[in-house]
Amino acid sequence: MRPLVRTAALNGYVELSRSLGVDPHALMKRVGLDTADLAVQDRWISGPAAVQLLELSATASHHDDFGLRMAELRRFSNLGPISLVVREEPDVRSALGLLLRHEHMYNELLHTRLSERNGLATLKVDLQLGDTMPARQATELAVGAFTRILRGFLDTRWQPLSVWFAHGAPADPGRYRRLFGPGLEFDREFNGMVFYADDLDAPNAMADPQLRNYARQYFDAIAAAPRDTSVVDRVRELIEALLPTGRCSIEQVARSLGVDRRTVHRHLAHSDETFSSLLNATRMRLAEQVVASPRRSLTEISDLLGFSSLSAFSRWFREQFGCSPRAWRKQKGEQGPGRG
Repeated sequence: MRPLVRTAALNGYVELSRSLGVDPHALMKRVGLDTADLAVQDRWISGPAAVQLLELSATASHHDDFGLRMAELRRFSNLGPISLVVREEPDVRSALGLLLRHEHMYNELLHTRLSERNGLATLKVDLQLGDTMPARQATELAVGAFTRILRGFLDTRWQPLSVWFAHGAPADPGRYRRLFGPGLEFDREFNGMVFYADDLDAPNAMADPQLRNYARQYFDAIAAAPRDTSVVDRVRELIEALLPTGRCSIEQVARSLGVDRRTVHRHLAHSDETFSSLLNATRMRLAEQVVASPRRSLTEISDLLGFSSLSAFSRWFREQFGCSPRAWRKQKGEQGPGRG
């Protein structure tokens, strides 16, 4: 399976695209994504699709610094749950080390290495795509994001000694120099940055010592989960993300994972599952959560679960639960919140 990234990797994409005269819906559709996917930051989407989207957007907008513009929109919270504990680490070395050790929790494409020698620290950023494809925009986004993270740890005026990119220089390097400083070079041996190793020993400006133990306890519970998400889990999560779009099919799920439908079927079969069984189980789980609440109309719930009509949803619900959704809602309401 191809690597996945959290939808937070595209934070600000829709707004930036529109500001540059680009239709985000059309471009996302071309790579098998949907703007509805971005509504929840903890969803996972195809990493190569996200990389391709950034390249298409740079071309369509005529801005070869599109990825860098995305980096400028980054928030520390975009890292997800790991951000809660990283911001409470006492110094930059421990904060950055934790971030790199657990980067699979927010981006499976990233392979970042930190080394120290002769008083200098080198942070190398690689994207492991599985295929040969252009990745200039995603690379610049990643290096730009790390620069902003280090500034959060240190000082808003902090700059690395040098920033290197393996690809060629842009037509206009102005935005690059404003973000990275004067030590910017292209056509070099790696993507990344060099800075004084002493910076790693600086206190983390964001840390609150009183919150560290609480943050650690929360994070340890999350990090204890197995590193490798199973194919079944990935398919289940994609089904839940795609249902409200009306495009939840085995073909769309396979495209999001970067494989063909037969590969998805084969992996699911190893776990004694089928796409239909996962689709039905996901719908049942969601239905149990939302039908009892009067805050949503049954028509809204029908759309949320990906049915073409309210009547189709009602027939399915009766088959699964033995009564109509209205009767289920009434029964749960009579039981009250603390009963049955």
